[in-house]
Amino acid sequence: MDRHASGPRVVVGVDGSPASYAALRWGVRYAALVGGAVEAIAAWELQGLQNWSGPAVDMDIDEEEARQRMRQELTDVLGADAAGSVDSHVVHGNAADILLRAAQGAEVVVVGSKGRGGFARALLGSVSQHVSQHAPCPVVIVRSETA
Repeated sequence: MDRHASGPRVVVGVDGSPASYAALRWGVRYAALVGGAVEAIAAWELQGLQNWSGPAVDMDIDEEEARQRMRQELTDVLGADAAGSVDSHVVHGNAADILLRAAQGAEVVVVGSKGRGGFARALLGSVSQHVSQHAPCPVVIVRSETA
């Protein structure tokens, strides 16, 4: 992650959910207001891999697929011009831990209120709740526009 960019860093967690897309749009608007740079972070992990006894998993192919999906999502959500100004990272590991590491030295970290998993009636997703409780900087939690 580019820690040497000038100006405030706005870290945004993106997981493919409507709320994360709303967070991404919010983060881009905020960065424009403060002259900052947006780092869109997507975390991926293979659940239960430690107990995996099936065919071999090619981590490089899975990671490249995740990067391609991320680039396409940024373009779909922001448009090609705005997507080109966002620094995107696809990182293997636990989403909350990755976002907390990325938030070190950031102006703000922006997450959606609910991600792809969890319970439909929950007010916050587990990642947004964990990040809001442990982030070293201000946290903005954005609800989906359709919520």
